[in-house]
Amino acid sequence: MILIADGGSTKADWIALDSNKKEHFRVRTLGLNPAVISSEELTNRIINMFQLINIKDEVTQVYFYGAGCGTPKANTILKDVMTTIFKNAAITIEEDMLAAVYAASGKSPAVVCILGTGSNSCYFDGEKMHMQVPSLGYVLMDEASGNYFGKRLIRDYYYGMMPKYMVKKFEKDYVLDPDTIKSNIYREPNPNMYLASFAKFMFDFKDEKYVRKLMKKGFEKFFKFRILPYQLSTETPIYFIGSIAHYFREILDDVADKNGHKITGVIQRPIDNLLEYHKKNINQ
Repeated sequence: MILIADGGSTKADWIALDSNKKEHFRVRTLGLNPAVISSEELTNRIINMFQLINIKDEVTQVYFYGAGCGTPKANTILKDVMTTIFKNAAITIEEDMLAAVYAASGKSPAVVCILGTGSNSCYFDGEKMHMQVPSLGYVLMDEASGNYFGKRLIRDYYYGMMPKYMVKKFEKDYVLDPDTIKSNIYREPNPNMYLASFAKFMFDFKDEKYVRKLMKKGFEKFFKFRILPYQLSTETPIYFIGSIAHYFREILDDVADKNGHKITGVIQRPIDNLLEYHKKNINQ
């Protein structure tokens, strides 16, 4: 049995393939970002999914692509957890950026971007990924990500910059007292996920001027810091992965056009494309 998984900070999608590379089942666990989640919690999030535990001894290969897996220390943490659970399997841990590349461009050169709980980009030359700067997470970077927009919604709410007709629903949908917000950001685990949970609020108002302006500013920052520095030809394909890019494709296209580029494609969930890539390129 082969397990293929693509995981962000919020959730991870898993697909099990049998020996004939036919899909056996799909499940979704909570996110497995080893940069912000403890080994104990990583283990619990896997073993609490009975479909995975039921086949743990049958699994011979695990291919996991996840947020936070791009540094040696974090990669080792998650690999150790996986090795303990799937004792008979060869474990491959890669960062989610590589999954985005495989899902979007396969083996062809392209700029590939992720707009999820966090954000990132790379240039794939057909063989290797090239990244201008490392991702330093939700405090310092993550332009145009879920947590980036979540922070701005909270800030605009408190500064009185959010339109009044949106304020009522915002107050209805979220607990917004200062103690709750500060506790979730400064004391509770996974503050990046907490902040990103506010971003879905924008989907209900995606045609409103305030939201469109907010999105445009975020996308402009992402292009400035995460795409334009590659200094590539305007003919270079650009792909985006994630729901934010999917739901706000029109604004993303406008920002790309103003920067002399075209968006080649947007993939909301990469797991299906990733599955097809593996079926073609993995030997049993």
